[in-house]
Amino acid sequence: MTGNLYRGQAGLPFSSALRIYEPLEAFPEDQQGALRAAGARSVSRAAVENAELLASLGRITRPGGDPFPTGATDLVRVLAVPLAGGTPAAPPAGAPAPETARPERLLYCPSQLVLRAGLAANALMEGIHGPLAQLLIPEEQRDRHQERIDEVRAHSGLGRVHTRASTWGIPFSWFCLFTESDPTDVVESEGRIVTVRIRASIAEALERVRYAVAHLALAAPDLDMLEDLTQLTEWLEFFHPGSVVELDYGAVADKVYPDDSPMDVRLGIECLAEGDMTGAAAAYRRLASRWIPIRQLARAS
Repeated sequence: MTGNLYRGQAGLPFSSALRIYEPLEAFPEDQQGALRAAGARSVSRAAVENAELLASLGRITRPGGDPFPTGATDLVRVLAVPLAGGTPAAPPAGAPAPETARPERLLYCPSQLVLRAGLAANALMEGIHGPLAQLLIPEEQRDRHQERIDEVRAHSGLGRVHTRASTWGIPFSWFCLFTESDPTDVVESEGRIVTVRIRASIAEALERVRYAVAHLALAAPDLDMLEDLTQLTEWLEFFHPGSVVELDYGAVADKVYPDDSPMDVRLGIECLAEGDMTGAAAAYRRLASRWIPIRQLARAS
């Protein structure tokens, strides 16, 4: 299954995600049953990723040209976390846990494809490619999808989106949430790295991003990254304090891993705070040499 996932991504833009997993009690009661059922099915992570990829490819070739998700096949990612704290662990792929295993609680990250597709379409329309996007996605289809969004909001009252996505590289601000010592899963298949996933508790992530905001506000208030970090902080504050944050590199991991970006971002901010411009510049050069070639692929023909 993992191999199929990698082959299915061939030729597609590199896509990475920042996800929040929340405990069951953080969701509206009318959603909890479906979430609990998703956790009980013990579906492997590879199966979820494959299903989401196949669904997205299916929308592109759907008769009528409507590329928007309907929400009928919305998926849920599940993460098991030890009750007594410690390292979050990926849920077992269908196998029963050994009797000596520590008690675990499940955390959930719904895909929310209807809401996310609407936000992505709005951003596209407002960007420099807006006129082209209006041709590719006619107003009638956008209006139809807005009705889906209104229906989802009316039904569930969702005020927070659990997933942020990025194509052709990972925003440097995301690396502020993690350190090189955080729990990390490296998923490999057929000699390639399919993805790398790093996790941290939301309390740790908030402490780190607030530290970065405080230091950049004093040392480099005009830096674009400061605005990104401020928005990231506000987003994280929407979620339950028992949540876990996950950075999923996606297929770009095969190009950059092992990756020292979390350390380089942290060192760059610390150097700026100490007035060490040479050290900050060196950290940025390391980041640029790693990620600018990836971003240039977006313009390659």
